Amino acid sequence: MDTLVLGHREVRALLPMAECVDVMAAAFATLARGDAVLPLRSATALPDRRGFLGLMPSYLGEPRALGVKVVTVFPGNLGTPYESHQGAILLFETENGRLLAVVDAGTVTEIRTAAVSGLATRLLARPDASTLAILGSGTQAGVHLEAMRAVRPIREVRVWSRTEAHGRAFAARHGVSFAPTAREAVEGADIVCTVTGAQAPILEGEWLAPGAHVNAVGASVPPYRELDSAAVARSRLFVDRRESALNEAEDVRVPIREGRIGEDHIAGELGDLLLGRVAGRSGPHEITLFKSLGLAVEDLAAAHHVYAQARARGAGSSLEITGERHG
Repeated sequence: MDTLVLGHREVRALLPMAECVDVMAAAFATLARGDAVLPLRSATALPDRRGFLGLMPSYLGEPRALGVKVVTVFPGNLGTPYESHQGAILLFETENGRLLAVVDAGTVTEIRTAAVSGLATRLLARPDASTLAILGSGTQAGVHLEAMRAVRPIREVRVWSRTEAHGRAFAARHGVSFAPTAREAVEGADIVCTVTGAQAPILEGEWLAPGAHVNAVGASVPPYRELDSAAVARSRLFVDRRESALNEAEDVRVPIREGRIGEDHIAGELGDLLLGRVAGRSGPHEITLFKSLGLAVEDLAAAHHVYAQARARGAGSSLEITGERHG
């Protein structure tokens, strides 16, 4: 059997946002049941730390899948023709280890990241949450707008950007309001999504309205950080994975080092919520926070879904890398 190659057009067509939210829910439930293998990701930084190469291997028992994402992350690509995340997901079958597919990692990462925030919002935000604040105006701002609209009745959107021209252009392109300051975007919002490349906090806890839900997404490796310690301390905190958050998330690690919170401030993982092991929002006035880092099982589940859909629909192109014996 040939290896299937699936580029960004195929991924976009085969991984619609609402569908991806459900795919992510299934992946997190599998992880929480212990039917997955998920090492911490490894990264090789360039000497000037302008970018790095990341390796994210994983295994899922349901659906049975094995793979690795190989991706470069160059935050400085904002304003260039290139995305910040570029690479490929290699999807293998689990009987003989054949390479089934090479899938565009940039597009998968784009969609699944927002879909996981959509899942967290579906689990934690108030059912009537309708006012959305987005801090950031890059690729993730656009897909988070789509994801939030997929899970909540969004009626008002306010966007702020560290670069005013980018924020105003995003607001005009998407038909939403531009906020001159982050505080003006956040105050009174039901849902807040932080999707910046900031290395110092751009969201302060005192701005958050009672009952707000926050998706903190942009800071995935040290030294990046988007939330001040007060925002974390005020919130009921959930993560994609506890081990990853304690090792990689400065939004969590800094308040712990400062003594503002302990490790037990993490109420649970998304999988715990899905399996009913922990309670989510306790009432309409509680502030909830989901700290997203991005897990290899998310990429693997999304790539497996895209591959299955491509096989069913005859999409993609073939590459002769069979792994069969010759001679």
